[in-house]
Amino acid sequence: MALAWLFERQQPKDIEQANRLLGACGESPWWVPSLWHLEVANALLVAEWRSVLPRAESDCFLARLSSLPILTDTDPLPARRPRILALARDHGLSSYDATYLELAQRLGATLASFDRQLNQAASANAVTLFSQL
Repeated sequence: MALAWLFERQQPKDIEQANRLLGACGESPWWVPSLWHLEVANALLVAEWRSVLPRAESDCFLARLSSLPILTDTDPLPARRPRILALARDHGLSSYDATYLELAQRLGATLASFDRQLNQAASANAVTLFSQL
């Protein structure tokens, strides 16, 4: 969802939701799995390669993200892997999406995502969605 602050969504409700999330920043820290940092970097690189985003704007966006209270999960992955695989298998998720679900479930945290399948899996696992707040 953080990338929606840079790449505007098509649906007005998605834009409003991303802006609400940004506005809520600072009320409490946000937790992300370590792969989140790579996903953000990859999305920015692809946008640069496709000439959608200048490098300077990517760098500025990364600096803004670095100023937010984003905490990275440091629990060892090998201990979480069986639960991540089970969530992925049970809900037809990628292992990447299941990692976000596992983190939200483990921490009792709210999940912020535009991914319909991930949000359905979160609801099925009693994980609160940011869109519901």
